[in-house]
Amino acid sequence: MDFAAGTVFVGGGGEAHATPQTLLLKYANRHGLIAGATGTGKTVTLQTLAESLSLAGVPVVLADVKGDLAGMALPGGGNPKLLQPFAERAAQIGAPLDYRGFPVTFWDVWGQQGHPVRTTPAEMGPLLLSRLMDLTPAQEGVLNIAFRVADEEGLPIADMKDLQAMLLWVGQNARELSLRYGNIAAASVGAIQRALLVLEQQGGDRLFGEPALELADMMRTDASGLGMVNILAADRLMQSPRLYSTLLLWLLSELFEQLPEVGDPEKPRLAFFFDEAHLLFDRAPRALVEKIEQVARLVRSKGVSVWFITQNPADLPDSVLGQLGNRVQHALRAFTAKDQRALRMAAENYRANPGFDTADAIQHVGTGEAVTSFLGAKGAPGVAERTLIRPPLSQLGPIPDAERARVMQLSPLGLKYDTTIDRDSAHEMLARRTEAAARTEAEADAPQAPDAPDKDYARGRRYQPGTTAARKPAASRRSDSMLEAFGKSMARQLGTRSGQILVRGILGSLSRGR
Repeated sequence: MDFAAGTVFVGGGGEAHATPQTLLLKYANRHGLIAGATGTGKTVTLQTLAESLSLAGVPVVLADVKGDLAGMALPGGGNPKLLQPFAERAAQIGAPLDYRGFPVTFWDVWGQQGHPVRTTPAEMGPLLLSRLMDLTPAQEGVLNIAFRVADEEGLPIADMKDLQAMLLWVGQNARELSLRYGNIAAASVGAIQRALLVLEQQGGDRLFGEPALELADMMRTDASGLGMVNILAADRLMQSPRLYSTLLLWLLSELFEQLPEVGDPEKPRLAFFFDEAHLLFDRAPRALVEKIEQVARLVRSKGVSVWFITQNPADLPDSVLGQLGNRVQHALRAFTAKDQRALRMAAENYRANPGFDTADAIQHVGTGEAVTSFLGAKGAPGVAERTLIRPPLSQLGPIPDAERARVMQLSPLGLKYDTTIDRDSAHEMLARRTEAAARTEAEADAPQAPDAPDKDYARGRRYQPGTTAARKPAASRRSDSMLEAFGKSMARQLGTRSGQILVRGILGSLSRGR
């Protein structure tokens, strides 16, 4: 494997699998696809590519949906059943089999199998939150209003209770807010609050909080120059598919919003592997799919290589599939007429090889073998090849809990992320406002001392029958003063805070380039 030449060795193709099949690092940011039926070797291919990119100094982010990828932290060669088959395959394709472990950082939303992964509702934004909670357009509109008001009022939404408090405040002031932002129905606010409760039960309360994840902590190399392999424990997360897909989509959108343009670098700055990619598009509205396509098309100029892993290429929209220049297609099963059509469509995505029928090859490649096509000189698609994938150098499969704990203890990121921070934010600020309003109301309701002169009398404004100078009831005066204060607040916002509204990007995350 010659990394000095800017290539990644993937496996052997051609006659007797003796022709090296390589991925050019300079075209790795044109994105890629790993597809195939269950049990055909997708996970091993993912692991092999992640190893090769790490060896080339490229940090990697991947989701471990089955717990199999944690073994990358340890050298391979420990499974007697795999020693001989892997050695024979390595000899056949002409690849050295130097077993080794890789620098790994474990992450976990629940903070049990890795360092906690957190973001804030403000950073995720209303668009992705609406998808996460499956909100209707009307409910999404109310959520956008809540975020807009929070931005203008300087109320940070850092965790779940902040968002719940903000929605409660919006509901209580719906009449006044509707005059400026549009209708705010109590039913919509209630529906969002119920969706937040469901999300909390699924683990959303663990996802939202501080300290929030900083992407720079994933884009690291170790002392020897190897790219850090960031493994997100997703076996439990997969029980909530919408939470899983939205989290990874948020990570992708953060990369797009925060990283500067670098054009076409000699190698990617980061490789992002999106396993079970079909979940990203299940029930996604057309507008969101278009935004995902836009991010996939533009994020390559930020030096990010995105790989989608799924069973069938048909799981991805054509608009996204067309952005994937590097492809590894494991076997597809064709038991039904629908499967046969999907097989033919998958074959049509490849540049034909005169030496074999692509559709037949996709149907009959063995485990660990795939039909591959990588971008060649000047970015042109390569001819399809039947490729025997290189064996992984690290351990294949899970690792003991004690070994995972050891890796986590050695990580310097534990001091930064393992302890939750609850700073002064919207929940606390609104609570203080409520208390202050309650004190003001209590003072207004307090009876005057018997010997205290009437205020209007002291000012010489006596009530005369038949005149309009009578005092208003106390409740009416309080209502007028609250409306007047609210109006003044809105005027101040229009006058002084219009330039302070936070800017959000394509997928609604904050645009704050670093």
